[in-house]
Amino acid sequence: MSPKEHTIFVSYKVPVTKSVKRINMKNVLLGLVFLLVSATVMGQSDYKAAIGGRLAPTSYYDFMAFSYKAFVTDAGALEFNAGGGRRGYYYEGRNRHPFTIAASGSYQHHFKIPLNGLQWFVGGGLTAYNAFHGNTHFKGFGFAFFPLGGIDWKVPNIPLNLSADYRPSIFVTRPSYLGDSFEATQFGFSVRYTLGGR
Repeated sequence: MSPKEHTIFVSYKVPVTKSVKRINMKNVLLGLVFLLVSATVMGQSDYKAAIGGRLAPTSYYDFMAFSYKAFVTDAGALEFNAGGGRRGYYYEGRNRHPFTIAASGSYQHHFKIPLNGLQWFVGGGLTAYNAFHGNTHFKGFGFAFFPLGGIDWKVPNIPLNLSADYRPSIFVTRPSYLGDSFEATQFGFSVRYTLGGR
């Protein structure tokens, strides 16, 4: 190949390659935008309410609870819990197991995640309980407020809702043995049967 032919070949090939790269990159970006928009639309929860149970492994006052959740706006929902717990404490050489009954209510504001049926939420609420025990240090009334955050998933094609939340609680009052007014380890997991479509 002569020097002249080589120069013509290179000057022809380089512009074509850059043009192809620009076209391919544009198509990829458009495709990603389309997928994200589609996934965001599908990510909206499609249930009006759900009923089931909530398990809070680290809680002493509502270890197991009934759970009812209902959307009052497109993004806003109310959740109500009622349950109890029986946690052991070692005090004065003996194990103590106060029994508690508890109730709580919270508001949760949801935000879409680009995965089908998945949302995250933030909000806050109140909780109250009463502990029953023969020792005055363990029995009594507890009342707290809490911020919360978590994730919520409506399983596609079946009436099942799963969620996980974190509720660090600030107590106004509670039995004297429990000391500090802040309870940081309040995690919960809920399984609910969905009612109605949105």
